[in-house]
Amino acid sequence: MWKRLDHQSKIKAGDGPQEDQFKELSSARGPAMPHPLELSEFQSFPVFEDISHHIKEMGAQLVKKVNAIFQLDITKDGKIILQWTIDLKNGSGDMYPGSARLPADTVFTIPEPVFMELVLGKMNPQKAFLAGKFKVSGKVLLGQKLERVLKDWAKI
Repeated sequence: MWKRLDHQSKIKAGDGPQEDQFKELSSARGPAMPHPLELSEFQSFPVFEDISHHIKEMGAQLVKKVNAIFQLDITKDGKIILQWTIDLKNGSGDMYPGSARLPADTVFTIPEPVFMELVLGKMNPQKAFLAGKFKVSGKVLLGQKLERVLKDWAKI
């Protein structure tokens, strides 16, 4: 059981990190995501925006069919450059930049050129996965449901 300790620690002026140490700490960790103004520089960004509009329009129907949260980690040179979450489990569905707010059922780690080939229909997702072109963690079979969602989007 937790106990509450009613005492104040004694901190004196001058204790703790100095001003120049804050700069070192902040520069030591680079941003996990690019600045929003830089998002449009990515080849896949307009595709994600368009898919997002589709999900806003069809979300309630998709939530009934899919019932899953997908996180897409788009990479370049092995580093994540972009993250998008497709939530087709809660409410009327949502798609937003960044990591999943709730635990993702399936996480895809895909190089941007491979992602573009997949959404443009130039590459078969199953063959690409089996060939090691991208990685999937979590519930791998849910990827087939996402594939159907993307195919429906492509028809529009």
